[in-house]
Amino acid sequence: MITTFKKKMTFLAALALVLPTLAKAQEFKAGKFPDRIILTWSADPKTTQAVTWRTDSTVNKSFAQILVEDSSPKLDKPEAKEYPAKIEVLRGKAYEAANYHSVNFEGLTPDKLYTYRVGDGTNWSEWFQFKTAPEKEQPFSFIYLGDAQNDIRSKWSRVIRKAFATHGDARFIVHAGDLINRSNNDNEWGEWHFGGGFINGMIPSIPSSGNHEYFRDEQRTLTLDPHWRAQYTLPENGPKGLEESVYYVDYANVRIISLNSQMIVLDSASLKAQAVWLEEVLKNNPKRWTMITYHHPIYSTAKGRDNKEFRELFKPLFDKYHVDILMQGHDHTYSRGQNLPTGVSGKVGGPMYVVSVAGPKMYKVDVNPKWMDVFAENTQLFQIINVDGENLTYTAYKASGEVFDSFKLKKASKDKAAVFTDLNKNKK
Repeated sequence: MITTFKKKMTFLAALALVLPTLAKAQEFKAGKFPDRIILTWSADPKTTQAVTWRTDSTVNKSFAQILVEDSSPKLDKPEAKEYPAKIEVLRGKAYEAANYHSVNFEGLTPDKLYTYRVGDGTNWSEWFQFKTAPEKEQPFSFIYLGDAQNDIRSKWSRVIRKAFATHGDARFIVHAGDLINRSNNDNEWGEWHFGGGFINGMIPSIPSSGNHEYFRDEQRTLTLDPHWRAQYTLPENGPKGLEESVYYVDYANVRIISLNSQMIVLDSASLKAQAVWLEEVLKNNPKRWTMITYHHPIYSTAKGRDNKEFRELFKPLFDKYHVDILMQGHDHTYSRGQNLPTGVSGKVGGPMYVVSVAGPKMYKVDVNPKWMDVFAENTQLFQIINVDGENLTYTAYKASGEVFDSFKLKKASKDKAAVFTDLNKNKK
C-alpha cells in the first residue's frame, strides 16, 4: 500500500509540474520576441508591402529591415533598409496589454523577391520572404478560405497548411470572415496566428470581418474587435467609419473588394453607404477581373437564413458591373452556383457565387434552393484560384488535398460577363 501510495504521489507531483506548462502554452502571451507576424497591404502591391507584429508592452521601439533577396547568408548588410515601426497598444479586460507594431515598406520594385525581418534591434524575428506584384499582367494564383472560427489551432491549422503545401507560390490569401469564434478573445487570435504561422509572414492576407468579429459594447453599439485594426494594416479606401473593414486591393489584372456584411445586415446606414461606395469602385474599375469577398451569403445554403435586403440592393450591382466571383462564408457548408436564383450555370453569363468553410464547424445544406450546382456537407475545404490573362481556373480541394470542385471562366474584357465551363461535368 505504501509503495502504491508513493507511486501515486510521484505521478501527481509530476502532473502538477506539467499541467501549468500545458496551460501556459495555450495562453499565447506576448513576449519580447516578435510574434503574430503578418503581411497585408495598405497601398499598391507593386511597390509596397505592409507588415504587422506583436510584442509585450515593454518593447517601445521597433524596426523592420528589408533587402532584395540574393540568396546570400550575409543579410545584416549596411544596404539593408531599416524602417521605424508605428506602435499601437492593445489592452482588454480579459488579456494583458500588448504592443502591435506596423511598417509599410515603400518604393519597392515590382515583381521582385524581398527578404525582411522585424524586431527591436536586439530581439529579431527570422528572415521572411515575399514577392511584390507584377507591373504587367502575368499568371498568378491565390488561396480563398471560408470560416475558421472553431477549434482553430486543433482542426483549422491543417487546412491552411495544406493549402500552402498545395500551392506555396500563392500571391495572397482571402479569408471570408469568422476567423475566430468569440470577438475580442486574445487566445483565439493566438490560435489563428499559430495556425497560419510563418505562412502569414510570407503570403499577404486579405481578410473580411464576419459576425464573430463583432460584439456590442456597454452602450450596445455594434463594435469591431479591436484586434482587427491593431493586427491588420489594410487600405483605408473604404467608406468613412468603415476603414480597414471595407476596402479594395488591385493586384495585376484583378480588383479584390472586401465588404463588411455584418454591418450591411445589421445597420441600414451602413447598408446604403457600402452600396454607394461599391458602385463607385465598380464603375471606376480598370481591371479585367472583379472579385468580391464578404461573410454573409446573399443566397444561403442553410434553412431559415435569408439576407433579403443585402441581396436586393447589392445583387443588381454585381450583375450590372459583371462581377466574376463572390467569395462567401458563414453557412459552414460548400456550395457554388451561377445565375441566381434559377440555377442555370453556363447558359447565361453571370457572377459565380461560392460559399465555403475551412474550419470544423458544420451545418446541413438545404437542398431545395435551385442556385446550387455543387454542394457538400461535413467537409473542410480550401480553394485555389488561378488567373492567367482572360482565363481563370477555380479549384476547391478537400482538407485531404483531393479535388472536389473545379470550373473555368473566360473573359474578354471587364465590360463582359465571363464564359463558364464546368470541369466537373466535363469529367463525367
